[in-house]
Amino acid sequence: MSTYIEQHQERFLSELLEWLRIPSVSADPKFHQDVLRAADYLKMRLEEAGLENVELCPTAGNPIVYGEKLIDPSLPTVLVYGHYDVQPADPYELWDSPPFEPVIKNEKIYARGACDDKGQVYMHVKAFELMQRSQGGVPCNVKIMIEGEEEVGSNNLALFVRANKEKLKADVILISDTGILSNDQPSIEVGLRGLSYHEVEVTGPNRDLHSGLYGGAVPNPINILCKMIASLHDENNDITIPGFYDNVAVLSAEERAELNRVPHSDDEFKQSIGLKDIYGEEGYTTVERIGIRPTLDVNGIWGGYTGEGAKTVIASKAYAKISMRLVPHQTSDEITQLFQQHFERIAPPSVTVKVTPHHGGEPVVTPTDSVAYRAAARALETTFGKKPIPTRGGGSIPIVAMFKTELGLDSVLLGFGLDSDAIHSPNEHYGVFNFLKGIETIPHFFQNYVAASRG
Repeated sequence: MSTYIEQHQERFLSELLEWLRIPSVSADPKFHQDVLRAADYLKMRLEEAGLENVELCPTAGNPIVYGEKLIDPSLPTVLVYGHYDVQPADPYELWDSPPFEPVIKNEKIYARGACDDKGQVYMHVKAFELMQRSQGGVPCNVKIMIEGEEEVGSNNLALFVRANKEKLKADVILISDTGILSNDQPSIEVGLRGLSYHEVEVTGPNRDLHSGLYGGAVPNPINILCKMIASLHDENNDITIPGFYDNVAVLSAEERAELNRVPHSDDEFKQSIGLKDIYGEEGYTTVERIGIRPTLDVNGIWGGYTGEGAKTVIASKAYAKISMRLVPHQTSDEITQLFQQHFERIAPPSVTVKVTPHHGGEPVVTPTDSVAYRAAARALETTFGKKPIPTRGGGSIPIVAMFKTELGLDSVLLGFGLDSDAIHSPNEHYGVFNFLKGIETIPHFFQNYVAASRG
């Protein structure tokens, strides 16, 4: 670790904790002012670090925080992307400490957004400060664009990018919103799954009914919704939507063998999340199920009476949120249409169904032979002492495909989170080691990238 990081790490952590105290939840309108406060805080810290032309760029939703340091047009330009909005913290009662009162215990930072993505964004802020104050300045041009709507689909980001292509002109995009295999084995994600997300509504009678007076003679939307959802998988856990697998990229035996070289233990995997056995699509390993196969999951389901005690009622409506992770060469538009048609088709005539698409994104695979990937790999090898392994992640960062389409740029996913960080869950956390290691590694990426670009 550099001397500068050792001297200032307590300040770095204190500043991050201050940012984490701001509940920048983009999905809930009641937090809108907090989202704006989080953007203001980031703007202030970017200016303090030495970025120039730092501004809050308005959108139809939350502002995008932009800053730059342009030192020489003959040098390459790196565009750093991240997001300052966070997931809702519900259910609050499952947190060991309040989600927006960050604490450090057992060398981990506990707070909503600690890893996803405030902690990882702040690595770049402090890495920039380090380069400016202790390494003679950044070795190339830097642009930073941090949005506030990633957790709700980034709907306004594409519009901003299309309208500001000259402003965002760069040679590569650097993103830290992913993870590594472990603190002993670094990795770089080179594949991400796409996403198709929906809310469904099943309506039966025109009002809630007494289950004794009407039960057995009327459709129960909750029962019917559960049956419909259950039918979306067969006995082998294959998804039953007609045409769903038509465009799925099939990897060769050699490619699958290479993918399974990633260090993985099913026993450790089960133990880490409290499972007695693994579960998933027949014929695939856990690594393959997460990285190269599409999925369908219910993310929430509700309806009827859920309060204390009993209420004998047949609900008028039942709801669910359903998401599908996609792989090359599926598209979110195609899968959205297939799902909507199928879900409406399997509903019995006694109910009506409404399917509302929310947001989507495209799967992506990034090259491992690019100058930027090699620069990232060398940076990780320098700070971890071990060569990183390329991996395919199960999550989705839809903007990676959008950046390729709109700006013609590949992204490098240089993240430092761990699978155990509980992102999107109660007790989200981020290792102090990982936070500081990111600050240490990022400058090496810039140095390597510039050197390789010149060569």
